[in-house]
Amino acid sequence: MKQIRQRQRIIILSLLSLSVVAPLIFLGRREFLQDLYRVTSRTDSSKLNVVEQIQGGAEEFKEQNLVGYKEKNVVSTISYDSEKNNDAEESRIAALERNGFSHDERQDGDARKKDSSSADENINVHAVPYRMSKENITLTNRPSRRQEDRHHILNPPSREVKNQKVQEIKDQILMAKVYLKFAPPSSNSHLKELELRMKEMERGVEGVTRDLDLSRSVLQAMRHMEASLSIVSRAFSDCSMVSKLQAVKRKTEEQVRFQRSQATYLVHLAVRTAQKNFHCLSMRLTAEYFSLRPEERQLPNENKIHLPDLYHYAVFSDNVLACAVVVNSTVSTTREPDKLVFHIVTDSLNLPAISMWFFLNPPGKATVHVQSTENFEWLSKYNTFGKNNNSDPRYTSELIYLLFYLPDIFPTLNNIVIFDHDVVVQQDLSGLWNANMKGNVIGAVGTCQEGKTPFHRIDAFVNFSDPLIRESFDDNSCTWAFGMNFFDLQQWRRHNLTAVYHKYSQMGSEKPLWNRNNGRLPLGWLTFYNKTEMLDRQWHVLGLGHNSGVDRNEIEQAAVIHYDGIRKPWLDIAMGRYKSYWTKFLNFDHPFLQQCNLQA
Repeated sequence: MKQIRQRQRIIILSLLSLSVVAPLIFLGRREFLQDLYRVTSRTDSSKLNVVEQIQGGAEEFKEQNLVGYKEKNVVSTISYDSEKNNDAEESRIAALERNGFSHDERQDGDARKKDSSSADENINVHAVPYRMSKENITLTNRPSRRQEDRHHILNPPSREVKNQKVQEIKDQILMAKVYLKFAPPSSNSHLKELELRMKEMERGVEGVTRDLDLSRSVLQAMRHMEASLSIVSRAFSDCSMVSKLQAVKRKTEEQVRFQRSQATYLVHLAVRTAQKNFHCLSMRLTAEYFSLRPEERQLPNENKIHLPDLYHYAVFSDNVLACAVVVNSTVSTTREPDKLVFHIVTDSLNLPAISMWFFLNPPGKATVHVQSTENFEWLSKYNTFGKNNNSDPRYTSELIYLLFYLPDIFPTLNNIVIFDHDVVVQQDLSGLWNANMKGNVIGAVGTCQEGKTPFHRIDAFVNFSDPLIRESFDDNSCTWAFGMNFFDLQQWRRHNLTAVYHKYSQMGSEKPLWNRNNGRLPLGWLTFYNKTEMLDRQWHVLGLGHNSGVDRNEIEQAAVIHYDGIRKPWLDIAMGRYKSYWTKFLNFDHPFLQQCNLQA
């Protein structure tokens, strides 16, 4: 008997298994799940009916699966896209740096075009935001709850999504606030209930970030809130809601523009403002410098600074660590360090700190000479500084424009390489002294090669509507980069280019010949027009201070890399992917760097 019963049980279980598996085999998994969905949806709808009757709005709630009006079976919702990753943030700041506030203006113009086009569309103003993150309002289509549930059955959500209900609750709270703000007086009775529901939801979701942390009472209140929103939404007329939301939209856009401009300003302010730890370093070095006797303040080998047969490099800077990296990187890559002479020109305020740094950290066999602009007595007769009408010290500092006085600063030299202080040298540069300059004054890397970044022509920066400019220059002329330039000072003196610089500087102060936010670049292109020898791009790779997409192979093969832009390698806003090229030339175990909390 026992064996017969066991056989019967096996047969019954087999038939049950077959009844489950057969639909999957013959009808397909999707059709079977759809049938299963229809069964479960009837159960869910019966449960919903109980909730609707409790709310007293059963008939109204049956008509809407979502809170909002249906138009042509499509419900529009507002969603906010969160930031993608840190690289997106880097690109945004880089864009701000490349174009300054004009970049924001272009974005605003694009936004206005989009706004005007979207205003013509028939927008459903009663849609509830069901998927809301943090930024950038976009319009998306949302299926009904029944379609959505079906989608979840056929395509189960990823396990990574753990805050879906929390976000929906926050969306409901936000929509309730919108209704409470714009609701007409006739809907007061419903608004009181909505306000109570909203406060209840705010208490329930406070401090909650995961769906698992939500209590059953909160989930039940979520359904009640949905019903209340559905009732209140009927009290609104399309026209009144459209006008109110358009006003909110315009106000929000104004706030976005203001915040974008403020962000741009703050980024530039971060560049111009001395960091506390840098100030600490300068103060410690200055104190050490003045503790020395006057005769001890001379750097060694200064007898070499006037010898024309050596390799002379100049840096105009007020940044101690930037100068240190330029010197250290150049010395570490050269084959003849005893032939290197570095001329660091700074202001009187920073001369003690920079001098003391090289007292404490001598660059081997190379020679370093530090001098102040106060030593240039002849400079006062020119009086060309400060004519830009620009408040940014990056464009008004004397150190920026001293480049146009090289024959006066170095009267005994025939050739010299000028570095910006935000460069790193990666290869021996002695080959520059063997370059065929073909009678030109300056050697530079061009910035208008097709298919390469950056790509600039002179007409993008200089005002060719001026007759003199139009007659004297070709608007298709190629631009070139400052940062690492070889100068033939003999040819400079022969063509008297300092006088040419004064001519265009005076013209630019009288009428707008170029955008003053571009600093010395337009002046340089005009001054050295037809006097420039284009160097191979490998001599000088640009973009590490604003372009997150510089090719890694180009960086590795470059003789000099340049952190042009606002994201300097010594700032907190530097691009992490490029920072190590700079920091490896500093010893962060140095006592002064440790004491001032300067780290790689």
